[in-house]
Amino acid sequence: MIQAIERKRIYLYIAFAFGISWATALVIYLTGGLENSPALNIAGIQISLAMLLMASLYMFGPALANIIARALTKEGTQNLHLKPNFSQGRWLCFLAAWLLPGLLTIIGLALFFFVFPRNYDPELTALKTQMDLAGAQMVSPWFVVIAQVIQATLLAPVLNALPSFGEEFGWHGYLLPKLLPLGGRKAILLTGIIWGVWHWPLILMGYNYGSGYFGAPYLGLLAMVWFCITSGAVFGWLDIKAGSVWPAVIGHGALNGIAALSLLFLAGEPNTLLGPTPVGIIGGAGFTILAAILFLTPNAFTSQEK
Repeated sequence: MIQAIERKRIYLYIAFAFGISWATALVIYLTGGLENSPALNIAGIQISLAMLLMASLYMFGPALANIIARALTKEGTQNLHLKPNFSQGRWLCFLAAWLLPGLLTIIGLALFFFVFPRNYDPELTALKTQMDLAGAQMVSPWFVVIAQVIQATLLAPVLNALPSFGEEFGWHGYLLPKLLPLGGRKAILLTGIIWGVWHWPLILMGYNYGSGYFGAPYLGLLAMVWFCITSGAVFGWLDIKAGSVWPAVIGHGALNGIAALSLLFLAGEPNTLLGPTPVGIIGGAGFTILAAILFLTPNAFTSQEK
């Protein structure tokens, strides 16, 4: 059972997480959305206003909500879940967070291309065209594929740590631990649903799935909730076992780094609701399979803390 003060903190956290991020989404929508957002030149780098706002205020809404809810309820900082703990085999949680997203993503893309072979291009035509335009005709496109896999595996968890922290410090560093008194499975499920709904303004503007799939944009809203439940089960499991938010930060960063790998092999116009990226129902099959195993495993979402 969740205590009254904890329920208040949960409600405040959700209100601010959604309030900050959805208000940012409104600004993005009113300034042209994702497709017609004005371009900015920041220190010689071209970036759209939409991407800048997404990477800052929208993605950091959950982290800011964590801080605000703590301040308003005088919760303090004793349970931030920021201290990494490598004792009693917990280092395996960090290693799994580093490697599992890549493996699960590859399982999903392989399954998608098996089901839809017409969308698989073994010649990497699109990538070759880009390389030709860049004057890199002498470089094998498979070198680029291998380099991206290595970069995504070794570097992406670190390079993407900051934006990933903006989400994970909130969802799996604050909300999930507060819901755990309801039971691990229910806490994981509720966190995933809330996290998925938090993405909805971006999905409505065409993020992740575009706008050309069957049932757009409404089926995309449901698909994102499903993905957040399944990927959240994996990240939440690692966090609970490690007693720290860092496995979710690492795993989320690793996922963001390798999520676009399947696009290098893509031919034609696939149903983005299904894949081939991990947010698709089939593209995310690796996460779904592992999440199902975890939900069926006793004590999978039980802390190791004594």
